[in-house]
Order: sequence, then structure tokens, then C-alpha cells
Amino acid sequence: MKSRVALASLCALATPAFAQEAPAPAAAPAAVPAPAAQCELHVWPAQKFQATTTGWGMGFGMIGAALDSAGHAKGDKARRSEMASALDSDGQIRALQQMDLVKVLDLPPSRIVMHAEALDPKTVNKVLSRRAESSAPCYNELIVTSVAYQKAAMWGRSLRTSFMLREFGSNSAAPLIKKTVGGNGLKIFPVKDGEDTSAADAELVSVFQKNFVEAAANFARQKGANGQ
Repeated sequence: MKSRVALASLCALATPAFAQEAPAPAAAPAAVPAPAAQCELHVWPAQKFQATTTGWGMGFGMIGAALDSAGHAKGDKARRSEMASALDSDGQIRALQQMDLVKVLDLPPSRIVMHAEALDPKTVNKVLSRRAESSAPCYNELIVTSVAYQKAAMWGRSLRTSFMLREFGSNSAAPLIKKTVGGNGLKIFPVKDGEDTSAADAELVSVFQKNFVEAAANFARQKGANGQ
């Protein structure tokens, strides 16, 4: 009996410590947060609104065109005011915020910065430096330059929106500039005096967004021009 106890004691002493106790499980690696976007897209709304109505008088020379323009001047002024109400700076920003601008423009992941105040139209084509105080290594600008209502006797009513995309490379002070226009038809705007404008305003916003998608497709086909 004593020999069996002695043998068991010797076996316990000969057994390595790691065989007696299971190792603790390795701790799971800490999650690494995704890197923040290194690019920025700055967006400005348009300040300029236009409304042009042309009738059949345009086909009768300069005199006919002048009479035609004068006859629609009052109505076009009212339509500019109506557009500016539905698509003022806040309205344009809200319409663009509802869209995936980075995806539609095919830009790298970007932080979007909306600017409520429109740029001075006189400086849009003259100032080639960054319009925002940003030192981001990857920086782009989307500028809405004008919103225009057109009605032609032959083609009907439409909303045309002009856009400018400026891409600043990391090694270039002058941007790569692309300009284009998106235009789509209107069926509701403008409404008659005294009628509710809700549906017409909603249509203007919807067509404004369609114009942006069309403009983005045009940008994709352009090579652009540096500083021009």
C-alpha cells in the first residue's frame, strides 16, 4: 500500500505544470476603427434665378422677339420669384442633402460640407483657389451656378440647372473644372394666380434633383480643364 502511494506522489511531481492547468483563452483583438474620410466635398447653392418665356413672335425677327419678350416680362418676373421661393438656398441644400452626392458624382468617401450662403456669381469663374478654409488633402467643390425656367412655344416648359464641379488635386493649386447643365420638363409649374403652389413647389425640387443626376452623368464624360 505504501509503495502505491509513493508511486502516485512521484507521478505528480513528474507531471509538468502546464499539463495540470488549462491555459487561459487569448484575448480577442481590439476592434480597429475605420479611418476617417480624408476627402471633403463642399457644396454651394445658386443665387441666380432666370425665367424666360418665348412665343411664336421669336420667329418674326428682332422686332417680333422684342415684342414677345416684353409681353412675357411681367409673368417671367413672377415665375422667378416663385422659383426663388421653392428653390432658395435652403431649398437647394435640402434637395441635395436627400441625395447620395458622393456616390452620384463617383467621388472617394468624403465628408460633405454644405454652405448655406451662395457664392457671388461674379467670382465663381474668377477665383481658382479653394472657396472654403480647408486643408484636407483631398478636396472637391460642387457649385450650383444658376436655376432657370424656360418655356418655348414649340418645346414646352422645363427647368434647367447649371452646375460646376471643381476637383483639387493634392499636387495642384489650380482645380480641374467641369461645367454642365441638367434639364428636364415641367408639368405643373407654374400654377395660375390664386392656386395652391404645394404640388408645383414639390415638382421644382424633384426636377432640380433629376437635373443634378443628369449633370453628374455629364461630368463623368468630361475631362475638364485646369483653371479654366
